[in-house]
This record gives sequence, structure tokens and C-alpha cells, in this order.
Amino acid sequence: MHISTDQQKIEALLTRGVENVYPNKEFLEEKLISGEQLTLYTGYDPTGPSLHIGHGITLLKLKQFQDLGHKIIMLVGDFTGMIGDPTDKSAVRQKLTREEIIENCKTYKEQAAHILDFSGENPVELKYNGEWLAKMSFADVIELSSNFTVQRLLERDMFQKRIEEEKPIYLHEFLYPLMQGYDAVVMDVDGQVGGNDQTFNMLAGRTLMKQMKQKEQFVLSMTLLADDSGKKMGKTEGNMIAFTDVPEDMFGKVMRWTDGMIIPGFTLCTTINEEKITEIRDALASGSNPRDHKLALAYAITQTFLGDDAAEKGKAHFAQVIQSKDVPENITEITPSVYDIITVLIDAGFATSKSEAKRHIDGGGVKINDEKISNFDAQVKSGDIIQKGKRFFVKIV
Repeated sequence: MHISTDQQKIEALLTRGVENVYPNKEFLEEKLISGEQLTLYTGYDPTGPSLHIGHGITLLKLKQFQDLGHKIIMLVGDFTGMIGDPTDKSAVRQKLTREEIIENCKTYKEQAAHILDFSGENPVELKYNGEWLAKMSFADVIELSSNFTVQRLLERDMFQKRIEEEKPIYLHEFLYPLMQGYDAVVMDVDGQVGGNDQTFNMLAGRTLMKQMKQKEQFVLSMTLLADDSGKKMGKTEGNMIAFTDVPEDMFGKVMRWTDGMIIPGFTLCTTINEEKITEIRDALASGSNPRDHKLALAYAITQTFLGDDAAEKGKAHFAQVIQSKDVPENITEITPSVYDIITVLIDAGFATSKSEAKRHIDGGGVKINDEKISNFDAQVKSGDIIQKGKRFFVKIV
């Protein structure tokens, strides 16, 4: 396998979207320039059925390594996913069953294949950490835990916060970074890539690798995509862009991002070159309309994660439905269980409860045949077009 030592590509790998490299940037740079094939991985816990744009950030970084010829492992945390990573959690996670985990990760490879190459002369390898973690004995766990102190584990920010708020910290949550660290040891990797919220867990891998294999493992942490308030994009925050989104939804969700997310979005979630991103940054600083650049960002993100045809479809739908305010041609048809507006909003999936449906109406976000309604008891009939917000439509049949 040919290993590229292209200096420009290596510099982009080491800097674009990167927050930190451990032990330092120079250590990894030297490895990359040497021409040695490195083996590295990122772990993905299947806590939901879809990969999302936050995962996409690390997948794109792995792709840079793969394009240089390095060996990539995509690790599915089918065991750790049942435990739940306490990262950024003010309360213990709900544990998932084995069946839920297996169902969630069923299409992960297919989704990741939009970015990574699972075939060819340097294919990504897919592994599951249940293969080794589920086989550990209690004696094995005791031996593994002897590599860490309680003080070290308590350094995690979220644990400190829980102590201050007098909230419980469960023992199994302490074991999560040990398991993630052990993944690295079992696979005998040279490095690990992850979001900066995973730094503590990834450094646990560095600790174990040093102590169990006398090996210096690099850790590369990525900047997280966040909105202007600092809230990260993902499942927990309810602002997730999923790989399983239809093109129209993915495109539209990006268009709802704040203007401050345009440059981070291009940097972290697309493969557009740095020179072009600099041009966009300068144009925005000079007063260029952010909407134009957000349209380009929505197209690039949809293209990156769903493909060319999907990007065109998302763009066309946005132009038709949002910009021209037309009703889409292929509108979903539903036959509601009861013909009142509250039931219709729930049956259409526009609300999950009566109270949420009422909030949409109170906020002026619901229309029947392009007429805004305020009456909770409004009735609908066959042929009516129901609209929620700017982008969601159903026809009553």
C-alpha cells in the first residue's frame, strides 16, 4: 500500500478542524512524514439508529488519513453503547438493551460509506467492541481498573459538576473510559480520532497503551460543531442532522443555522478547500449576504453526506417551497383518525402531543389552505392542505 507523504495534505490533516493533538502535533507529523502506515480508529456508540453530522466530522478526518494510505478502523461500540458514555451528562444515561443496540447500528456501515471507502486496496475495517469486552471476566476488569486512580477519573468535568449539585455518580460510569481505553489496547492502534468531548476517554487509551504495551499512541481531538450559544449539534440537544434525513430536510436544517455557523460548517462538515473558505470568510466580513453562502453550505453538506443527486433535490425543494412559497408537487397525503386540526398535526408527525400541537398553533405556525389558524377546534376536510412552519405539508384525503 502506497503511503502519501504530501506535505500540504498532511498539514491540512493536522490543522483543519483540529483542536488538539496528543502528545503534540510534531509527534504525529513526524509519523506521517516517515511513510509508515498508521492504524487508527474512531468509536461510534449506537445510541440511535442514525449517524449524524457530529459523527460526520470525525468520519471526514478519518477519510483524510485513509486518502494518505493509512489503515482505518470504524469501531461500533455495541458493548459500550449498552453502558452509555457519561460525557457532558448531568445525569446517568438510560441503559440500552442488546437488542436495541443491534437494531440501532444495523445500517451504520451503509451510512458511513458516504464518506469512507469500505472496499478497494485500503478498505476501512468494521469492528465491534463486544467481541472482546463481553468476554472479560471479573478478574480481568479488576486488573484493568488497577491502571487508574479514583482521583484521575474524578477529574472529568461532568463528574465535578454532579458532585457540586449533589447528584449521583454510578460506578459503571467510571468504567466507561477504561473500556474505551481497552479498545485501543486490544486493536493495538497507533492513534485515535474523536470529538473534543471524548478527550478524557481517548487519553485513557493513551494511558493504558503506555502501561500495557509501552507504546506511545497519538490522540487527535476535533472541534465540535456548535451554534452561537455554544450548544453542540447532536442527538441530545435535539438539533441533529442525521445521515438518514431526506435531502429536503438536511438542506432545510442547514438553512436554519445561524450566520455564525457558516464558516465552522464549511470547515468541519465539507471538503471545500481552505482557500475557498477564506474567500467566503472575507466576503462575509465585507458585507456579503450570508444567505447566499448558507445556500452553498447547505448544498455542500447535503452533497457530502447524501450525494450529488440529493444535493440537487434539496436545493430544488428549498427554492420551490421556501423561496417561492409554493406547495410541493409531491405532497404527502394522510387520512387522519379524527378530522380536527390537533389530531391532524399529531397524525402527520408535526407534533408529538396535543400540547405541542397547540403551541404550534399559538405561535402562528399552522395554516389550512394557506390561511393561518388560531382555533384549536378547527376542522379539516378531504382536499385541505395543512402546513406547519415553512416547510412541512400534508394533504387530507
